[in-house]
Amino acid sequence: MWIIVACFFTIVNAPLQAQGILNKDWSYKPMVLKLDESGDKYIRFIMWHQVWLTTNDLSGENNHLQLSPSIRRSRFLAYAQVSPNFLILTHFGLNGLTTENMTSLGNNGDGPQLFLHGAWGEFKLIDQLYIGGGLHYWNGLTRLASQSTLNFMTLDQSRPFTSWHSLGITDQFARHLGVYAKGQIGKLDFRIAMNSPIRHPLANGMDYGLKDSGLEYCGVMNPDLDGQAVGNLLFDGYVRINFWDEESTKLPYNVGTYLGEKRIFAIGGGFFIHPNGMFESSSGMHYGVRHFALDAFLDMPVPEGAVNAYVSLTNFDYGQNYVGRWAGTGTAIYGQAGYFLKALRLMPYAAVNVGKYQGFFDPIYTWDFGVNYFVQGHNAKVTLEYHRMAGDIREAAIESQDDAFSQIRLQMHIFL
Repeated sequence: MWIIVACFFTIVNAPLQAQGILNKDWSYKPMVLKLDESGDKYIRFIMWHQVWLTTNDLSGENNHLQLSPSIRRSRFLAYAQVSPNFLILTHFGLNGLTTENMTSLGNNGDGPQLFLHGAWGEFKLIDQLYIGGGLHYWNGLTRLASQSTLNFMTLDQSRPFTSWHSLGITDQFARHLGVYAKGQIGKLDFRIAMNSPIRHPLANGMDYGLKDSGLEYCGVMNPDLDGQAVGNLLFDGYVRINFWDEESTKLPYNVGTYLGEKRIFAIGGGFFIHPNGMFESSSGMHYGVRHFALDAFLDMPVPEGAVNAYVSLTNFDYGQNYVGRWAGTGTAIYGQAGYFLKALRLMPYAAVNVGKYQGFFDPIYTWDFGVNYFVQGHNAKVTLEYHRMAGDIREAAIESQDDAFSQIRLQMHIFL
């Protein structure tokens, strides 16, 4: 544990000591290939790595400390705006490469996990309306459902992934295959999508609840009582109003913090509806999934730097007593707050995730306490975080037999 903390402060202190000794070039220029003299037609390339060093579960009384390196994300993304009337985007990479799932030669297993994260095209109908389709990330329900992984305020999305509630259940790593529409009218913007769920969901949509619901989230894999296929479509959307500065909707990725470069106060609401998504094997009946949420986001400059705050309230409805891999029938509340100290390039933060589900007897709690050190904004940063969960047997079962899990994480994040 102390090794990770020492590494963090060594990284933080080294640039400060070197200032005045080395003439460092801190400039950054995005990788853009201009296709015309004006620069209105272009191809933008982005690549990033997030490398982690984590402890094992620290909650066990007799656990011996172990440190494990991993690659949380390694990605490449390119999008082309060769006309103001259409856009194309391709995104591929890997997630969660560890010494447990690496392969000896890189071709004798699925450890490298290089796969397609996004591939969609988009047409402009009018200035206020665009339509597109493919494997896309235009998710509904909450702001964090389409959270950018390039500029988290926290180290990562909070586990369990209530904000990515459909991850591996109806989508491929938080991306659905379908069509979407997006638009912006003044301070208000919206996104709405019609998608088709994957046919082989994570753990076959099993119920993790302690009270048997008799339900499985695999309705699309089972015909109805008349032998007809059902559950093939789902619908989600999100509407947001920005009271101060407007946020870009060119791409779906919502910013975690602008570090004082914008003055944002936004309130939003969203939905996720999957008719006939749930299946009850004992009766052969199908039931719908209905989720609704409200959230608010604040990110604004102050004389010493910037402040950040976010809160969301989500009502999940899968059916009585059902608990899935990330969420369950009931309510989830998430909140985060951070303070950017510009002179020190540090941003301490705290986050809490609380879930109260019918299928569990007690609430689930997750706490994250950390600090970011911005070597060069979000392009190069180091994050140290303490993560703890309580009451969630789904997550704790990964490394221990009880319902508590705690860990210290150190991340090096670089994107160009």
